[in-house]
Amino acid sequence: MAALIRVTGDWTLAEDCAQEALAAAVERWPRDGVPGNPGGWLMTVARNRATDVLRRATVERHKLRELALLTDPQPGADDPAQDVVDDRLRLVFTCCHPALSLEARVALTLRTVAGVPTAEIARAFLVGESTMTRRITRAKARIAAAGVPYRVPTGSALAERLPGVLAVLYLLFTRGYDADGEPAFATEAVRLARLLDGLMPAEPEVAALCALLLLQHSRRAARRDADGELRTLAEQDRSRWDHAAIAEAGTVLARAERLAACRPAPPSADARTAAGRSDRPGPYLLQARIAACHATAPGADRTDWPTIARCYDELLRLRPTPVIGLNRAVAHGYAYGPAAGLALLAGARAGGALDGYPPALAAEAELTARNGDPTGAALLFRAAADLVGSDAERRALLRRADGLHPR
Repeated sequence: MAALIRVTGDWTLAEDCAQEALAAAVERWPRDGVPGNPGGWLMTVARNRATDVLRRATVERHKLRELALLTDPQPGADDPAQDVVDDRLRLVFTCCHPALSLEARVALTLRTVAGVPTAEIARAFLVGESTMTRRITRAKARIAAAGVPYRVPTGSALAERLPGVLAVLYLLFTRGYDADGEPAFATEAVRLARLLDGLMPAEPEVAALCALLLLQHSRRAARRDADGELRTLAEQDRSRWDHAAIAEAGTVLARAERLAACRPAPPSADARTAAGRSDRPGPYLLQARIAACHATAPGADRTDWPTIARCYDELLRLRPTPVIGLNRAVAHGYAYGPAAGLALLAGARAGGALDGYPPALAAEAELTARNGDPTGAALLFRAAADLVGSDAERRALLRRADGLHPR
């Protein structure tokens, strides 16, 4: 489909032809046998269908000539596998173009790159299927109207666009990893992160995001107990974690660290910046380090909280948001005592940015309990439970409150 989009410039035509080729395979392969080159067979059928449509529409002849090249490669031809890699990467960057809203980028990536049915995307965004269909159609039309080039940017443009692509994958993961999220979305985000890392192996933040998602996803099976109730990180049975994924993430993270250490400062940086910031870790590398501290600790009581706290210090300098300030306060609370955490939490809440935010109340409750006030902590846990939208999260918070101060 990515190859057809590149040649025809018509997203709908490419999607329709790809689906027709798959439908033909479902009908013919059980009867005739699977061809020796299934991908080439599918490409030929899809190409022929697109050619028929374009001929009837009397579209420019150069598109027909290019379509004719989408056949099984001849000896000595360019590597078709590399063409597929390039087309998929172009498709990812096109779906994540900043001309679209972040929500539209996520939806278009899910539909076009990941092949998620529109109905499932609509459920994730809490809208009807027809509404989501219109949004995706508008996103495709916006790309066409804006003349968005179907290519991977280079140089400074790549540096500007790549964070947006990574943000889409991160948001896609969180939509599947939330308490009531769709698990398939998180799984798909991990797959796409692996794909992007394979396509761009020299980018440290791409490798770091891949490692981060692998580490977070490794705990999915242990996040709920046998009764389906949510368990905190400290309560989880670590034998149920996916240790193969943790090992894979460790290898990817080590490569990200090496790449970040070797990366030169941007050409536009002055001497002071080049001297002090050329090897400064990016936000996903810092988050991956934090996740690795949790994933490799033998137990919750042996977690390297000072390292986590230092990572959050650096992350807050890179992204001074209230939520990162909240997480930093929790980390300092475990590394240097609950009083230190409560003081930082008060600073993060200044200005009201975290008012009514359940995780902020839950964090304050946890720090308050560890600071010797179980009654006050129970009240805060119950206040957080009143604000969450997930029944599973509500039960978990009330369970913690009752454990400190039964009603």
